[in-house]
Amino acid sequence: MIVCILGRQPELGRYELSHVYGRVTPFGPQAALVPGATSCDVQALGGTQKAGRVLARLPHATWGDITSFIHHTYLPLLQRTPGKHTLGISAYGTTFRPAKLRQLGLMVKQQHAKAGGSLRLVPQPAASLNTAISHHNKLGLSPTKHELLLVQHGGTIIIAESCGAQNITALARRDQGRPKRDAFVGMLPPKLALMMVNIGLGLAGVSSRTSAPVPSASANHAAPAVLDPFCGTGVVLQEAYLRGCTVYGTDLNPKMVDYSQQNLQWLSRTHSHATGTVGSITAGDATSHTWPYAPRLSAVVCETYLGQPFSAPPSPAKLRQVHATCLGITRAFLANLAPQLTPGTGLCIAVPAWRTPATGHTERLPLARHLAQLGYQLHTTQPLLYYRADQIVARDIYALIKK
Repeated sequence: MIVCILGRQPELGRYELSHVYGRVTPFGPQAALVPGATSCDVQALGGTQKAGRVLARLPHATWGDITSFIHHTYLPLLQRTPGKHTLGISAYGTTFRPAKLRQLGLMVKQQHAKAGGSLRLVPQPAASLNTAISHHNKLGLSPTKHELLLVQHGGTIIIAESCGAQNITALARRDQGRPKRDAFVGMLPPKLALMMVNIGLGLAGVSSRTSAPVPSASANHAAPAVLDPFCGTGVVLQEAYLRGCTVYGTDLNPKMVDYSQQNLQWLSRTHSHATGTVGSITAGDATSHTWPYAPRLSAVVCETYLGQPFSAPPSPAKLRQVHATCLGITRAFLANLAPQLTPGTGLCIAVPAWRTPATGHTERLPLARHLAQLGYQLHTTQPLLYYRADQIVARDIYALIKK
């Protein structure tokens, strides 16, 4: 069993996991359990910050239960591997203070030294190590680099050993290091794009339930094909390419087509390990375009038109105007696309929702009521919103299957 520590919007992270690994069990507000899984490639997931192999599940656990397990069960496992070890400790959902966790680390260090071993403790500035510290120290990435995860929900504590932390440096590089960016059109965060790719492919039944969510192409199986009909600067295409997909894109603006092409060329040069391929990226209006390769698509993943950005909640009249425009474009796009797709094709699309941070109210597009008529089955059962705390225009994630 694997425990996953989820990101800023945990509901979306859990939803992604369910489309990669199948059955997922929530474990408190910040974590999820993946029964049956023995490994996890955190870099292939957008909504998981860390993952760990579950070593113990302790109901009604006391601090003594935790230290006893680590002393009698975990230490002997650690000591089987020769060499100098590194250890970090992170606690989630607990009331354990950093000083108490440092004390636990010192106990492991001293006991390991008594057995003739050497161990370096990662400094403990807070109850949990952030992902940058964990990844920088390569915790979970080799037999001598360890991070213990203590995750509590109710009276139960899970003890797990990390199998890796999200490489936020690589994610930032894929976002900010690209040759072409355009803040005016808005840019999907790579984390969210990766989540959406995994969801779209999972809806189509493409995802595997192993450590690598998307299978590579082989002699018997073509690579999954993903289309972004609003490709912009190509963030979705980049993430799908890195997952081994054949990527297709269209955009109304020829400049965005050029940006996507240049960014994918940059990605292929800087990520030589990637196994994806570029199908075609051309200009086209998503509300009227014909995609000749549409029957071969595994998934359609995109961010539709979000309307103009707002730094403060718009007036009711302005919101009605933007609301109508965005709904009209999204409906026209889905109506145009539906007859071109093979039944069973997965779609993960982001549409706008308008937040009033002061009151917590969110105005969503009434898209769900139109989907059956347009030829789609709605898969999401609750709103999945992606936003920053001060953001007015949120991204509302819809998961659909072509009927």
